[in-house]
Amino acid sequence: MKTRDLREWAVDKPRFGSVDDYIAFGRAFLDFRAGGNFQAELIARNDHKYQFLQYRDDAGYQLTRPINAELMYSANAFDDAVALFRDALDSILNGSETTTAGREALNRVIYTCQQSIGAALDALPARQSNTARKVNGDLFERFIGLLILDCGVDCKSGVISVPVKDEVGTTLFGMNYQHDLMVEVNGDLKAIGSVKTSSKDRLDKVFIDKFLYGRLTGTDLPHFAIFLHDVQRAGKEPNYGVSRTFLPGHFKGYTVKLNPLDGVYYCDLLPNMKTDALLARHISRIDNFFVEDLPAFVAAPAAVAEVVQEDDIVEATED
Repeated sequence: MKTRDLREWAVDKPRFGSVDDYIAFGRAFLDFRAGGNFQAELIARNDHKYQFLQYRDDAGYQLTRPINAELMYSANAFDDAVALFRDALDSILNGSETTTAGREALNRVIYTCQQSIGAALDALPARQSNTARKVNGDLFERFIGLLILDCGVDCKSGVISVPVKDEVGTTLFGMNYQHDLMVEVNGDLKAIGSVKTSSKDRLDKVFIDKFLYGRLTGTDLPHFAIFLHDVQRAGKEPNYGVSRTFLPGHFKGYTVKLNPLDGVYYCDLLPNMKTDALLARHISRIDNFFVEDLPAFVAAPAAVAEVVQEDDIVEATED
């Protein structure tokens, strides 16, 4: 496979219609890397677990986004990890225990498949960087939705109408909100989710959406957020490094003074998300969402919002 083939596959969103499609792309990217098709692999100067892959002249020697070598599988380890990953998904709602190895595979297979897409999109010309960001974000949102569906839980994207009532309880009008994910059981809304590759410029909205929903409805519907990572490339050749895009002060302020979210999940946790007591209490790895919190959301009471428009996960992220 050539760089062009990988790049054209990554931008072709209709080719990502199932979890198997994401796994197939991850396998193709890892084989491409194992085949020596990159010009170089560079280590971030300020955090050695992050690597940048440099394309050859057929992609203008461009660098990929930072890739966490502790999370990204090698081609040799991927197939065994996928088997554990599938077993873990099957165990989530069937009453069996998810193994430690299965939880690790959940986190790392999701990271590997999605970062493979992002890295392939980094081979696009610089003038198409906005396209790359949009496609990558859409495909991550779709991936999480498809994974939820694979667990046996209904999940859609769409618009809900939140009723605004007067003092005596009469509905005056509805306020419409677009949401990435709506977890449903038998048509009843159980949780609302935001799915983004990074929290950069997006953190405020998730907290405010929960606050407004609760104030308008008088309910406490679970709101959660899923992020892939919060690192980006920084510096210039030869001193490439990484910088963090997470804003801990904003997160703490909204959590303490506005309202805490019902779950915030990352594939690639930052160090302070493990060592800071408040952050560690409210932020966890993405396997916690699937193994622990998704079943709890499914068992939660139904919401009062009216779904006025909904699409399946694939349709919702098409152009």
